[in-house]
Amino acid sequence: MRLPRKALLPVGAALLSLALVQCKKQEPAPEAAQVQAGTQQPQAQQAQAPATVSDVLKAPRPRGGEYMGLYLVGKKVGYVFNDLGPVPGRADRVRSINELHFKAQVGARLSERVHREERIYEAQPGGRLVAFTIEQRGDGGTQTLVGTVSAGGMSVVRKRPGLPDETVNLPATTEVVEDADQVRVALLRQANVSGSWMDGTDLGTYKLSTTVQPAEERLISGVKVKVGKAVSVSDKEKVPITAWVAAEDGRLLELELGQTMKARSEPEQVAKSLEMVEVFGLTRVVLPRALPPEAQTIPGQVKLVMENLPERFQRDTYRQKYEAQPDGRVLVTLSARAPEPKRLAPRPLADPEGGDNLKSSIIVESDSPQIRELATQLVGSEKDAYTAAKKIVGWVAANLKKDYGASADRATDVLRQRKGDCTEHSLLTVSLLRASGIPARRVDGVIYMVNQDGVPALYWHEWVEAFVGEWTQLDPTFNQVVADATHFGVGREGNAEITPLIGALKVVEVK
Repeated sequence: MRLPRKALLPVGAALLSLALVQCKKQEPAPEAAQVQAGTQQPQAQQAQAPATVSDVLKAPRPRGGEYMGLYLVGKKVGYVFNDLGPVPGRADRVRSINELHFKAQVGARLSERVHREERIYEAQPGGRLVAFTIEQRGDGGTQTLVGTVSAGGMSVVRKRPGLPDETVNLPATTEVVEDADQVRVALLRQANVSGSWMDGTDLGTYKLSTTVQPAEERLISGVKVKVGKAVSVSDKEKVPITAWVAAEDGRLLELELGQTMKARSEPEQVAKSLEMVEVFGLTRVVLPRALPPEAQTIPGQVKLVMENLPERFQRDTYRQKYEAQPDGRVLVTLSARAPEPKRLAPRPLADPEGGDNLKSSIIVESDSPQIRELATQLVGSEKDAYTAAKKIVGWVAANLKKDYGASADRATDVLRQRKGDCTEHSLLTVSLLRASGIPARRVDGVIYMVNQDGVPALYWHEWVEAFVGEWTQLDPTFNQVVADATHFGVGREGNAEITPLIGALKVVEVK
């Protein structure tokens, strides 16, 4: 069990295009390879610059890119690098490079995640994304995605060590060159900007918008300087990201994701100098006392008085109820029960929320032959959806070794290696459930534990919610066919929406 990596390491739009990336020499994107070859051609054979170029190239920015230290609850856990400019030898193309390197202690294990993205665009206003390379290494697995983009769709080649290459065809993206740096484009125009962004993890395209805020004065190196300010929000994460940019030279001074996650401009050597932070202890929610035994029974219930829980997280569900207190705190009632027999339904079931909870994706992979074959073996002819779900949860709990540091971001990789932590258990379970015709999704939140130091606390965790005639939550990591009332869910599908709660959420009373 651990902090969900997607919450800790928001990607794509969630860090204003600062994706989780790896800092090493990478194979160029398809168009990038052509660009390098083009630099050796006679000038007359090289592509000419368009008559007009995008505002993304007109906005001031540091030459050679810029580094930023990444801080979680005031502790340094990584660094990011980004750069954007014309492709050498191809004035009609723009290259955007975004990197992040994360390294921290999680419990007794060292977690390291490196991820690099290179995107190639047409240089004219509204120029489309034409190619990309996404390279990942460390926590989550090692792979390279090489994509070519056309108006009709995206062709993505997935490369993994020791395995044959795979080609995936996906819908076209509407991302354009201005979306590569909406913040600087918006500040240059002094106007709000809307567009879209292809997420670097699931390759889905999501709306992205940036709003210009009034300029401010900030103290930089002891000197007050004028800075531009803009706020970006993506439809995937739904978390406002505030950016401050130096008006004089376009330096990105700071990014802020809530009060707990920040990226600050730093010289390269300073940015790369990392502290060894223990994330479990840094991010857990310490309780004033142990939870009562009835919180861990089925049915069961517990009540917690919380601080720093924004209203947007206070949505009543069949498991969680919220009651505002006069002092601004919130009384949260957590309950757990088995699904009502009269509501159980046979599979396959329609998704009551429109279909997303049955979809296969490059991450869930519920339509892959390996996943479908195993789902059929586990479920057989069982018609009752809840009985089928329990069989899947039991198999995952029994057959996945609990091993932090052996993580994977794709369901087929989890199945192949058969080990991992809560995110791997949940991902494989959701994939098998969807392959069995049962709508399912992952849930991010906190769960009660007392670790070796004897301190009762809530730790960040991931589990599963399935529709079996009614929604019910299950925890394959701990083989719970009903997730008990110590589970407090605040987000879905590993998104960064929960990041503002990390380090801020407090429980002041256990009732």
